[in-house]
Amino acid sequence: MLPAASVMLASLVTIWPFITSFPILPPLALMMLLGWRLTRPAVFPIWAALPLGFFDDLLSGQPLGNAMLLWTLCFFVIDLIDQRLVFRDFWQDWLIASGSIGFCLIAGRLIATPLGAHVDTVLLFQFVIASLLFPFVARFCVWLDRKRQGA
Repeated sequence: MLPAASVMLASLVTIWPFITSFPILPPLALMMLLGWRLTRPAVFPIWAALPLGFFDDLLSGQPLGNAMLLWTLCFFVIDLIDQRLVFRDFWQDWLIASGSIGFCLIAGRLIATPLGAHVDTVLLFQFVIASLLFPFVARFCVWLDRKRQGA
């Protein structure tokens, strides 16, 4: 219950009223979901990205089904990578998460905004911030998992 609640709380961050000139808030719910999936693969089944993505779509303002589709595709790709690799270290997890975040940001941009919109610079800032923050999110997921297990 705690992993799903932490992803849902990260989705709720998007409705907090931030006043900025650039919307550079990284996709925290996606980062939390990837943090749980990459550090503790058995916590979420492969279908868990669908309802969590639906919850995020309801709150984020993206078209309905955007996070549902993209997060589920990321889970499928991570599952394929898990089948191919016998062992992953932290650097590979970071690379997988950065690729997944970049894929979701770019595909979300192509789905939600017209091609003539000038949002590519902001999207690049979001990607860089999300990629740099992912190790902290993964460490937070490990900390939450230790609290959950009572260790």
